[in-house]
Amino acid sequence: MRYLKAPWLIPVVVTGLLTLAPAWRSAPVEVDLALVLAVDVSTSMDPDEQNLQRQGYVETFRSPLVHQAIRTGMLGRIAVTYVEWAGAHTPGYQSVIVPWTVLETPNESIAFAERLARAPTRRVSGTSISKAIDFSMALFSSSRFLAARRVIDISGDGSNNQGRLVTDARDEAVARGVTINGLPIMLKGPDRGENATLDAYYHDCVIGGANAFLILVRERRQFLSETRAKIVREIADSAGPDLLMQSVRGRPLTDCDTSESVWDDFAPNHHGPVIGSERDL
Repeated sequence: MRYLKAPWLIPVVVTGLLTLAPAWRSAPVEVDLALVLAVDVSTSMDPDEQNLQRQGYVETFRSPLVHQAIRTGMLGRIAVTYVEWAGAHTPGYQSVIVPWTVLETPNESIAFAERLARAPTRRVSGTSISKAIDFSMALFSSSRFLAARRVIDISGDGSNNQGRLVTDARDEAVARGVTINGLPIMLKGPDRGENATLDAYYHDCVIGGANAFLILVRERRQFLSETRAKIVREIADSAGPDLLMQSVRGRPLTDCDTSESVWDDFAPNHHGPVIGSERDL
């Protein structure tokens, strides 16, 4: 047999395959979308609102509409991680609740939803959207995904009041090809540490990048429908009308620095961070 004439090739080939194996295992996974769901858990969100917000995301990934949106992509799979965030000084509460997960089949999406449903909720003082964006960017850098699109989805009920300017964080992310979308939650009147026009604030100061958009939540019953609509639109990368700009055309631009100034005035009377599980309260 001819292959016996060069038996010394066998260990060389085996050694080469063993050398290549780790590289093969660590090869990036191609996905249509890498999506960071960055969710506000600051103390301005009361427990009922937090539960509604969490349930909105849980039911969204159980939805056949989301499963169908994933299937219609070029590759038919996305990567998602669920992050909770609050202030920048507590010390910088940003936490991965569900790590990067590839969703390709309905069962995988439902499993993601069930894992999220089992995780405890927490409340932490302060609102640092800028820190949430920076944290999300680090998650992209450390992931093993080669994504056609990268999106950070910010939901919250207040403006940035800790950390660096939110516009600096946003602009750096957009310059690196990332889109930031928003889900401002406007169920109640703002306190002194929040912007009175949160929808305009998100539009002018938070969202950015290709096809960036925001969807408002003004009533509790909207949590599921609006969250689902937002996720489907992000997965499908479909453009829609900018209803906010139509409704506030002619208004002055938002002062994106206002909330940091408000927090500086408010902070001396603040009694410190609140960190805890809602299941323990």
